[in-house]
Amino acid sequence: MKRWLFLVHRWLGIPLCAVMALWFLSGMVMLYVGYPKLTTEERHQGLAPLQHVHCCVPLDVALQAAGLADAAPSPAGAATAITAGTAGAPATAASRPGHRQRAAWAWRLATVAGEPHYLFTNGSQPAVAVRARDGQRVTTVDATRAVASASHFAPGTVARHLGLVTEDAWTHSRALDAHRPLHRVALDGDAAGRWLYVSGRTAEVVRDASLTERSWGWVGAWLHWLYLFRGNAFNAWWADIVIGLSMAGSVAALTGMVVGLMRWRWSGTYRSGRKTPYPGRAARWHHGLGMAGGLLAITWVFSGLLSMNPWKVFDAPGARPDRAAYAGGPLQADAAPAAAQVLAQLQRQGHTVLELDWQRVNGVHQVVAHGPGGPWVVDADGLLPDGVPTARWRAAAARLLPNARLIEASLLTHYDAYYYARVAHTMGGHRERPLPVWRLRFDDANATWVTIDPRTAAILQISDHHRRVDRWGFAFLHSFDLPWLLASRPAWDAGMLAFSAAGLGLSLTAVVTGWRRLRRLPPHHGRPGRPPAISATPR
Repeated sequence: MKRWLFLVHRWLGIPLCAVMALWFLSGMVMLYVGYPKLTTEERHQGLAPLQHVHCCVPLDVALQAAGLADAAPSPAGAATAITAGTAGAPATAASRPGHRQRAAWAWRLATVAGEPHYLFTNGSQPAVAVRARDGQRVTTVDATRAVASASHFAPGTVARHLGLVTEDAWTHSRALDAHRPLHRVALDGDAAGRWLYVSGRTAEVVRDASLTERSWGWVGAWLHWLYLFRGNAFNAWWADIVIGLSMAGSVAALTGMVVGLMRWRWSGTYRSGRKTPYPGRAARWHHGLGMAGGLLAITWVFSGLLSMNPWKVFDAPGARPDRAAYAGGPLQADAAPAAAQVLAQLQRQGHTVLELDWQRVNGVHQVVAHGPGGPWVVDADGLLPDGVPTARWRAAAARLLPNARLIEASLLTHYDAYYYARVAHTMGGHRERPLPVWRLRFDDANATWVTIDPRTAAILQISDHHRRVDRWGFAFLHSFDLPWLLASRPAWDAGMLAFSAAGLGLSLTAVVTGWRRLRRLPPHHGRPGRPPAISATPR
């Protein structure tokens, strides 16, 4: 058994040590430079204010132009109804357990190239845009239109078209699938040296990538997530490659820890006077670093494996919260507040509106308006100064899991281990995490928790006991992301950098010793081989 531990660690470690070194190095870069993304704040900064004067054709006209009007009448008898995103996320089409649910569409109004557009997305099918002033569907997004959109998004710069791409190094996110192909536009004169990616479907800007992100990204996120296997012949096996290397790395690190403990002289020393038997400097450092940080190396590689949710181990079985039931029915054009009326009311009160989102909560249509000082919620009765009435979203939440009871509702006024914010460049940092929020706990078999924003009734987070295990197995072990630790910067930075440097040193010394081991293999093609080094013997 002892011999097998040595052999497994040696022959797994030799091919994997370079990969693990790159993981540690790229992880250090990702502490400060993440994968490009367009946050909500960045997107809103590029939007022109919406105006109610000569703004918008009716919603039913826009839906007809988009080809999204539902032929079947709604339960309420409306001629135009469509399953739409509710509470800030895509909804489902049916509430029956086990029913195959239809993709949902979300309705938005925002400016594109300075002009108001209805924007319809559902996350999987191609996005659709309709010009709000004349009700004409956007059918072609050429280079000229993409440059115009980028110019309005970043005034004061000169937009230059770089070409049309389906997917490149900075657009691997599946969230962009509805917008492909993408126009890549450079912003000359931009302080950050950004590239903007413009949707080939709607002409809206859907991603930006600064010069810093594109430069450091090659040795950061792109390398860390092994994106060299994305967008090419290996694309179909990318997840399997990452999972396989992570599993092998976990085994190599674990066997190395066991071997290191076995070879460490706990009582006394070897003849060399050291605790380690290895005469070579690289081997001694590898053994020492493994003893000091081997457990951390194991947890980092293993938690990286868990980030891929291998074999769907963190997908809970059984019923999941039903957003369609929370909505209380599909969006209906004739019942939804009209864009022009919402904008007129908000502008009379001095609010600057950048975007409108239509929602339905507990059967009631409402619009969430975004802008400086927002969001604001408007329904058929007008502006709701205190947000969505509690009775509305509580009644809707009771239907999320029809066979479960709501057993606890607690108000969170500060972040905790399960609900917290990250800086924008980090993984998950683009998600909005406002406070205060309500956390609802249900008594279903999966012990579901639902977090709701009381101002807009948006469902901000859904977790079950599987996902909460994943929170500790991946998020905590990989980045020590407890709120009090994240708030302890730069102490957190110092710790993460020190741990990463130790892991990098452990991996690089493995590279050196592995290379030397390979050079001592029997000669090939008539080349003489070097004699094996003499190992130290116990005293």
